[in-house]
Amino acid sequence: MYQYDEYDHALVRERVAQFRDQVQRRISGELSEEEFLPLRLQNGLYLQKHAYMLRVAIPYGTLSATQLRTLARIAREHDRGYGHLTTRQNIQFNWIELEQVPDILEQLAAVEMHAIQTSGNCVRNVTTEAFAGVAADEILDPRPLAEILRQWSTVNPEFLFLPRKFKIALCAAAEDRAAVQVHDIGLQLYRDASGELLLRVLVGGGLGRTPIIGVPIREGLAWRHTLSYVEAILRVYNRHGRRDNKYKARIKILVKALGIEAFAREVEEEWATIKDGPAELTIDEYQRVAAHFQPPAYAALADGGVQPGEQLHDPHFARWLSRNVRLHKVPGYASVVLSSKPGAALPPGDITAAQMEAVADWAEAFGFGEIRVAHEQNLILPDVRQTDLYHLWQLATAAGLATPNIGLLSDIIACPGGDYCSLANAKSIPIAQAIQQRFDDLDYLHDIGELSLNISGCMNACGHHHIGNIGILGVDKNGSEWYQITLGGAQGHGAALGKVIGPAFGADEVPQVIENLIEVYLQQRALDEPFVDCVARIGLEPFKQRVYRQQEVPA
Repeated sequence: MYQYDEYDHALVRERVAQFRDQVQRRISGELSEEEFLPLRLQNGLYLQKHAYMLRVAIPYGTLSATQLRTLARIAREHDRGYGHLTTRQNIQFNWIELEQVPDILEQLAAVEMHAIQTSGNCVRNVTTEAFAGVAADEILDPRPLAEILRQWSTVNPEFLFLPRKFKIALCAAAEDRAAVQVHDIGLQLYRDASGELLLRVLVGGGLGRTPIIGVPIREGLAWRHTLSYVEAILRVYNRHGRRDNKYKARIKILVKALGIEAFAREVEEEWATIKDGPAELTIDEYQRVAAHFQPPAYAALADGGVQPGEQLHDPHFARWLSRNVRLHKVPGYASVVLSSKPGAALPPGDITAAQMEAVADWAEAFGFGEIRVAHEQNLILPDVRQTDLYHLWQLATAAGLATPNIGLLSDIIACPGGDYCSLANAKSIPIAQAIQQRFDDLDYLHDIGELSLNISGCMNACGHHHIGNIGILGVDKNGSEWYQITLGGAQGHGAALGKVIGPAFGADEVPQVIENLIEVYLQQRALDEPFVDCVARIGLEPFKQRVYRQQEVPA
C-alpha cells in the first residue's frame, strides 16, 4: 500500500498544527461557531446531535494493521469504544470532544492518516472496490490511479471550494463493485483489442434528493489523460455549477440542465486547452506510484487445499465459505469478508475497538498486514491462504465477525440516522435491527438468496437506499418518523434506481412490510431468479397489493 513521502508528511503535520490553533481559538471564544464551521469541515469534523463526529479518510478503502490498531485506540480512548464504517470506505467516530481533536489528528498523522477533505465542498475520498489488486476478474489494480487522483485533488486550491461536494469512483474489473454509476465522476477501466488501457468516463451520477444514474461522456480515453480530463470536468462544473441553492448545486443538476451533449462540448473545449500540459500522466509517474502496490510475496500454492476433509463437513463453516469467501487471482489464496452485521446485537457498520484489534492481528497472521473497507460497510482480509480459512473462521466467529450473510437481506447498509445525525428525518439503526431480528433464521435467508436492503435516515441517501433491491427512506410527517419503501434498485453495471411503492409506513410496521414483500417474491419468482429480476419482470403491483391490503385494519 502507499507510503507517504516527505510532501505528504509535511502537509499532514502542518494541517494538524493549523487546526490545533483553530480549535484553541474556538474554545477561547475568539472564533464563533459560524467562523469555525468551514475550518472544522475542512478537517472532517461535524457537529451532530449529541457531540462532534470525526470522519477519518481511508483512501480507496485500504488500511494497514498498524493503522487499524490506531483507529481502535482512538475508539477506546476518545469515543465510546467503536467506530462506524461508511459507504465512502471511511470510518467515523460519533462521540468526539472538540479539545481532543488535534491530538487525534496527530495520532492519525503518525501512521500516515488524516481527515482532510472527508467533508466540505471539495473532492472527497476517491473510492474503488474493496477487492482491488486481488479480484480474479480485474484487468489491473485500480489503486495506483486512485492514489494519483488522491494526490492531485488533496488541497488542490482550484477545487477546494466547489459548488458542492464531489465524489469519484474507479472500477477496473468485469463486475462493477464500486458503484461508479452513482458518482459525480465514474471511471471504468478496460483494455482494447491491442491491450491499451482505456477509460470510459461517466458523469452526473449521484443519489440524494435527486437520484440520477451517471451517463457516459467519453469512451476510449487513454489512461495518461485521466487527470486532465477529470480536471476539465471539474473546471466546467466549478464555472457553471449553482451556488445559490445547495439542493441544486451537484454536478448531476448541471448536466441535466445543460444536457449531456452541451456539457460534453464544454468539457471537450476545456480539455483541449490542458490535455497536453502538466496534468498529462507519464509512465514514470504511474510506475512511481504503482511501485507501492506491488503484489506481496505470495507462496506457490495449489487451489483446493481449503482445509482437512473433516472440516468441510461442518455445515456452519461450509455456509461461511459460500457467502464470505471470494475468489483470488493467485492460486491457493482467498479473500475473506468479515461481516459487521451480526444482527440486532450491533448497528450495521459498527465495529468495536476489540474487533479492530483482532482484525489487525488476523491481517498479520493470515495475510500481509492489509485490510480493506467495503462500501457495504464490511471489512475484508484480501490475502488469506485457503489452508488457514478454517482457523480464521473460528476466530472470527468468536469475535462476532463471521455472520454468513454477505449479499443477503440481513447484510443491511444503513447510515447512523436520527440517533446521531442532525440532518436525519428518522432513525435508521432501530429499523435495521428490527428487520435483522425478524430475519434471523440463516436457513431462511439463504433460501431467499441474493438481496440488498439499504436504509437512509434522510434524503441525503448516505445509506444508498436508492440502489438497494429494497430501499427504506426515513421521512418526517408532522414531527413523526415514517418510512418510504422503494423496490428494484441495483448497483453495478446494471445500476437502477428503486421506485416508491406507495405511502410511507410507521416504524413498527416496517418489519412486517418487508416480510410481506419477501413472501410475494418467494411466491412469484422463477427458478433461481434474483429478487431484483423478479421485481423487474412482474412489476410493483403484486407487491403493493400484498403490502397495502395487509396493512388495512377493519373499523
